[in-house]
Amino acid sequence: MAAGGFCKLPTGSVVVALNLPSPTVHGTGCVRVLVHAQNRARALTRLRNLGMRAVYLRGNAAPPTPDEITAVLHHPDGLIWRTAPDNAVGGPELAQELWHPIRALLRRPAAPA
Repeated sequence: MAAGGFCKLPTGSVVVALNLPSPTVHGTGCVRVLVHAQNRARALTRLRNLGMRAVYLRGNAAPPTPDEITAVLHHPDGLIWRTAPDNAVGGPELAQELWHPIRALLRRPAAPA
């Protein structure tokens, strides 16, 4: 289910991109998560430490685009997300939404009263 990929940078670090099911209460749609780390294993460990236990990277079918790499490298946490369209990764629809820090994704909405 989780399409993704990675790109090794000239510095030796990597940027990993994953399309994951949205962990919100609604559970519909997917999110594109970008992680900057020293290697692929550490990138996945960063996500698992945040509670995303079933995160795996199989293959390199949807590597990060140059714009995505720039976005994650300029974020202080090196871990960002935005909603992913159902039909394609990195299409023009994706460019409409800004990147969010991972805290915004993991924050649970308040329960209805």
